[in-house]
Amino acid sequence: MQDKKQQIVFIVNPISGTRSKEGLEELIASVIDADRYDWKLVKTERAGHASEIASECADRGVDICVAVGGDGTVNEVASALTEKSTALGIIPCGSGNGLARHMRIPMNMKGALEIINQGHIEAFDYGKVGGHPFFCTCGMGFDAFISLKFAEAGKRGLTTYVENVLKEGLKYQPDVYTVTDESGTHSYEAFLIACANAAQYGNNAYIAPGASMQDGLLDVIIMEPFSMLEAPGIALDMFAKTLPNNSRIKTFQARKIHIHRQKEGAVHYDGDPTIMGTDIDVEIVSRGLRAVVNPACIEDASHPTRMMNAISAFFHKII
Repeated sequence: MQDKKQQIVFIVNPISGTRSKEGLEELIASVIDADRYDWKLVKTERAGHASEIASECADRGVDICVAVGGDGTVNEVASALTEKSTALGIIPCGSGNGLARHMRIPMNMKGALEIINQGHIEAFDYGKVGGHPFFCTCGMGFDAFISLKFAEAGKRGLTTYVENVLKEGLKYQPDVYTVTDESGTHSYEAFLIACANAAQYGNNAYIAPGASMQDGLLDVIIMEPFSMLEAPGIALDMFAKTLPNNSRIKTFQARKIHIHRQKEGAVHYDGDPTIMGTDIDVEIVSRGLRAVVNPACIEDASHPTRMMNAISAFFHKII
């Protein structure tokens, strides 16, 4: 008796991300094993639609839901699959692709499809901030402020992000935060506080290079105020995976934390900004998401040189 085929639904956001999705259906047909899988492709029509489709798929017992789009689309689909048997797949088409990079998913569609075709599934942790699920990072302070500026810019991509980071960073004022975890309560003046489940923001910018998505812990990163002369070194440390060694960085791990700040403001979850109040709870949920990953842990072909060159060019203009 022939084994029942597994069901895959590709959820495509036609307007998200920075990469063309032209020819995707033909590529799927040529790569996905027809003896093992039945598949269909569904396009989103509005904000939040990807999450609705993924939730319906999970209720029907679909085996794999593949998010085809940027980090926002991935977050939408993954959020609907938490605590479900349906696994997340990713075809990265965004400007950052943080979760895909952490899971060693190739940055090209054919390579990503080949990983899905292998069907290697692992259980991963995910986080919650103010009730919003996140899978890579959440944060407040400067990175959330930049996420808000980036969303308002109306233009995506690496260059826009770098320009926002560097221009706004020269005038951003740090805040005072009171942080409570299992070990006690401490106050910090901070440029930003990031809570990481995965190692990077995206684009190989490693905010928490030692973070694991299977250890049941948040990596909490507190970036203290720094001078303009120190800024290039901090940026380069992120791409060299040496940020924890920087004197302006404090790190610790926790299962949950409570953060009190002086005023309400932006908080981001996987780069999507929202406004939250003065008291914020962040926690990790252990092994609550099933996802298709690269079993061989193959490094993707992209390289941080593009981002480092953009940073160097900016500082060359202003110094």
